Amino acid sequence: MVEKSDILLKYFRENKSQRQISRETGISRVTVKKYIDEFEKKTKELNVLDKDNDQDLIMSLIEEIDLKPKYDTSSRTKIKLTDDIKSEIESLMLKNEKNKSLGRAKQLMKKIDIHEYLIEKNYDISYSTVCNYIKDTYDKKEAFIRQEYGLGEIVEFDWGEVKLTIDGKPMAFDMGLFTTAKGSFHFPKLYHNQKTENFLDMHVKFFSALEGNHREVVYDNMKQAVKRFVGKTEKEATDHLISIALYYGFKYRFCNARRGNEKGHVERGVEFVRRKIFARRTDFNSLEEANEYLIKEIMKLNSKKRHWLSNKSPSDVLNEERPHLLPFKPPYDAARRKELRVNKYSVINVDQNKYSVPDYLVGKFVKAKIYTDKIKIYYKDNLIAEHIRNYGVHEWIFDIYHFINTLKKKPGALHSSVGRHQMGPELQQIYHKYYTNNPKDFIVLLELIKEKDLKIVLNAIEQLAKIKKEIINTDNIKNIVFSKKVEGSAKESKDESIQKQSIEQISILNEMFGLNSLGGYKN
Repeated sequence: MVEKSDILLKYFRENKSQRQISRETGISRVTVKKYIDEFEKKTKELNVLDKDNDQDLIMSLIEEIDLKPKYDTSSRTKIKLTDDIKSEIESLMLKNEKNKSLGRAKQLMKKIDIHEYLIEKNYDISYSTVCNYIKDTYDKKEAFIRQEYGLGEIVEFDWGEVKLTIDGKPMAFDMGLFTTAKGSFHFPKLYHNQKTENFLDMHVKFFSALEGNHREVVYDNMKQAVKRFVGKTEKEATDHLISIALYYGFKYRFCNARRGNEKGHVERGVEFVRRKIFARRTDFNSLEEANEYLIKEIMKLNSKKRHWLSNKSPSDVLNEERPHLLPFKPPYDAARRKELRVNKYSVINVDQNKYSVPDYLVGKFVKAKIYTDKIKIYYKDNLIAEHIRNYGVHEWIFDIYHFINTLKKKPGALHSSVGRHQMGPELQQIYHKYYTNNPKDFIVLLELIKEKDLKIVLNAIEQLAKIKKEIINTDNIKNIVFSKKVEGSAKESKDESIQKQSIEQISILNEMFGLNSLGGYKN
């Protein structure tokens, strides 16, 4: 633009010839002539126009006069970018597409890799030329369509990883997140993993908090929601998703593969919630404490007014949605169900951990209902065991009462058994104080505790200890529990009875003769 201006000033102001201007500027005389001819032509057109009626045309001509010089490069041929190089690039791009279709998205050649490949093949071409050709030929820009959502219409769900320090130990958790499409209201919860029971529990917790649910839930292609792909775009939902959708009455929809942006709100929501809540604090004593902190902080975020919501908060918009939600239903049974065989140790295997069942079920099949915090085990539709869920690996979770029948036959196995080591502190104390040398008697005591109650048995032991610690055994504990005579305390009771009768007789004589022979004794 500076060169063009300099040429025109030299020609029209300084009256220099085109030849002289070409010599002084070093610019071709053809180019100098083109600039001068274009300017004169536009100026003549401008002079013949009516200033009042042709204002738009005048402005257009002025803009054209002020434009930078344009060069027509459309007809230029590529000197370095030959047909052979184009063919090589096309072959490599096809190989990339094949790797994509096989799920090898991390094994694609980048532009720099393609350029290095061409150099190795002795082609003389620059990296920028390769980049520009691939960009013009293969890189397609995607258009996005702005969406408008109705009240109570759509909510989106996704998982995101959160790394925290729990009780001094670095751990990774999965954060489930629901985000409403209408007002971007966030509902998160931390879990140990993304298994089906946690996926279902997240739905139950969200719908219960809302006291209703949206008409449609959008997912990506997570395995808890998609059972398998049917063709290129069709997906088949998992049985658990079909079941919970049928119960709550919502429709489900999946976004296309590798198109998380089709959800939009929740994709950004995971990053937003993770950054806003866990950037400042990452250390907690337990997962429960971390979830309490998460709930407290998300309430603050949801209550913050947003300019793009017409100065309303996500909570305000959700309150507007509530009348439009589907009716509230009692919580869904959010359990993953499995049929399992009881092995020779009278345990079942759930997620690499062993859970005990009554020993009479060895070799039989039982049904386990796996919840996020507990495991219930059924045999012939009867609940026969319940355990707190363990998220360790290769852990053994025992209930000593499940092994009473076996321990009766093998009492010597009690001392070193896993079940004995996992007993509560009260039972551990009783065993070590009174039963270390008598495991068989302790097994009978366990039966009594199972029949009655641990508190009743502890109370009986306390009563016996007041009389004499040496008489504490299962038979005497049973006598106390069933209100019978305690062995070993009979002699003491007889002596007390004789003493009581003697005092009564002496008291009668004292009254008759006015004596005080009892001294400090009282009846």
